[in-house]
Amino acid sequence: MSIAKLENPVVTGRCYCGAIDLQSRIPPRTVTYCHCSDCRRVTGAPVAAFAAFDEADVLFRPDSGKRVEINPGVIRTFCANCGTPLTGRYDYLPGAVYIPVGVLDQASEYAPNLHSHESNRLSWMNIVDDCKRCPGSARDKLNAV
Repeated sequence: MSIAKLENPVVTGRCYCGAIDLQSRIPPRTVTYCHCSDCRRVTGAPVAAFAAFDEADVLFRPDSGKRVEINPGVIRTFCANCGTPLTGRYDYLPGAVYIPVGVLDQASEYAPNLHSHESNRLSWMNIVDDCKRCPGSARDKLNAV
């Protein structure tokens, strides 16, 4: 794996312990909430927010972490040292890597614009916004960006 640094990245981030960092010269193509139980469990949060990048635009150092595939076609990575969730890659969203917004240094700049799996939203989790809400998967909308 390359441990090179990008010149002038616009997006940077890291895991909790700092063992893995990431950089991109290109901002995310979209940012989405996910209310599904898998994403809640993976992040430990009542709702997850992910920034979608083209896979080729993100550099991880020294790598993107430990790979875990619980559900076929869904590969997630985590820091082996601290357990921070770092990526989600989905067969049905080819060419994209989904990075939890919370690991990004510029997280405040990337507000979600879509709710996925709204029908699985926790009853007490009420996010008031003008984002489009998909009752199930938002894969068609996400593949279109």
